[in-house]
Amino acid sequence: MAQKHIGVVGAGPGGLAVAMLLVSQGYKVTVFEKQPYVGGRTSSFQLDDFTFDLGPTFLSMPHILEELFDAAGKKLEDYLSLVELDPMYELRFSDVIFSPSKNVHETRKKIEELFPGNGEGYERFMKQSDKKLDALMPLLQNRHSSLLDYFRLRTLRALPQLSLGRSLYDVLGDFFSDEKLKLAFTFQSKYLGMSPWECPGAFSILSYMEHKYGVFHPIGGLNQIPKAMAKVIKEYGGEIVTGVGVKKLLTKDREITGVLLEDGEKVHCDDVIVNADFAHAMTHLLDDGLLKSYSKQQLKKKDYSCSTFMLYLGVNKEFKLPHHTIVFSEDYKKNVEEITNSKVLSNNPSIYIQNACVTDPTLAPKGKSALYILAPVPNNTSLIDWEKHKSEFRQLVLEQIESRTEFKGLQANIEVEKMITPLQWEKDLFVYEGATFNLSHRLKQMMYFRPHNKFQELKNCWLVGGGTHPGSGLPTIFESARITANSILQENKTMTVHPTFEERTGMRGAQ
Repeated sequence: MAQKHIGVVGAGPGGLAVAMLLVSQGYKVTVFEKQPYVGGRTSSFQLDDFTFDLGPTFLSMPHILEELFDAAGKKLEDYLSLVELDPMYELRFSDVIFSPSKNVHETRKKIEELFPGNGEGYERFMKQSDKKLDALMPLLQNRHSSLLDYFRLRTLRALPQLSLGRSLYDVLGDFFSDEKLKLAFTFQSKYLGMSPWECPGAFSILSYMEHKYGVFHPIGGLNQIPKAMAKVIKEYGGEIVTGVGVKKLLTKDREITGVLLEDGEKVHCDDVIVNADFAHAMTHLLDDGLLKSYSKQQLKKKDYSCSTFMLYLGVNKEFKLPHHTIVFSEDYKKNVEEITNSKVLSNNPSIYIQNACVTDPTLAPKGKSALYILAPVPNNTSLIDWEKHKSEFRQLVLEQIESRTEFKGLQANIEVEKMITPLQWEKDLFVYEGATFNLSHRLKQMMYFRPHNKFQELKNCWLVGGGTHPGSGLPTIFESARITANSILQENKTMTVHPTFEERTGMRGAQ
């Protein structure tokens, strides 16, 4: 019996990961990508002789990536060269600079020097978070297709660790008394596009995962991850069609039958996996009236993450400064409030700077730097007129960097640059409302209440990426790919591409 033909809409990291897993099991897989390149938001671009990652620049938990390549019968080290960063990053406050390491003893020592009396809390945080992650991983590595999932043993075991009713900021207060140190362990909520004062307390595992597993940089940039997956797909005979987007998902009686491409070609598929931005795809790729829970009207009512203002600078100067620098707003809580609630542009933004050339000289000519600058900003529900304000906000960001960091002489040495505002994220890169971290991660939009990996509204339709369970962020997206691939294989009574968490840990009774 011939294997099914699986169509994947979008060549982002989630779409390529699930395609790699399925094609390695003998499925016929075709990936359709609107852009002329693979990677989606995890792609790269050139400005003269400078190379930039478009989106993600942090990689943690590389063992998940190794497991995916192992499941596809490949070795990650044959495709990627990973460099561990130590310290992981530099966190700059107005009066203190904290550069944590994966080395627990080193980090405790630094904490005691900078935030006396908090070293014990750090060790307690690491020990308790280890137990917390063990309890939560079964929820993150299995799909949630029924409310009955909440009564499974794995969920009941995890309940005490969910910190229900408590924010991320509240949970960190159990371990740290110093305000800045709390923020140093809550800023990861920005990976979800959320405020630490609103982000569910369960997500304290985000900072723990960095401190436990470290932060890495693939030589060439994170864009090398989807490129490596694309190479594996082609080695197995899979097809990746770039430069031709999907115009519409073809349906018959609420069942997906294939895709209509922008060039007019219809392609029959037995199953379709949607990796495009979830809300954008549901809004643009299906006929009105077909969806109920995720109709255009219902999608407008959902909560979405913040957006990002981006500057990519090719600079005629070499900066011997950290790979990752995060500059906290002098009033961080007010800044976060402006981004997520009042939705106005801040006069004192928080800023992230990646200076990857200090680790990876392949990204810029000798003696020069490729700088990636990001400022979290409101998404497009704010109605901010970016065409009017982008130049002044750019100037504000650059002035803040020069005044608050050692990136001196930055503006005077810019050779080439590119800017992306929330408007471009939406119009040019097809991100709904410019919400670069997708649907928000409030509990009412998590697990069963997030779009399901096996999409509940249409037959033969699957989801992968930040808009489905478990959520956004590269490690989480890779888990969504594993969940979706395993589910398809199980439904077709073929082997799973990787054992579930319970099978790996001998906890079969947790099912």
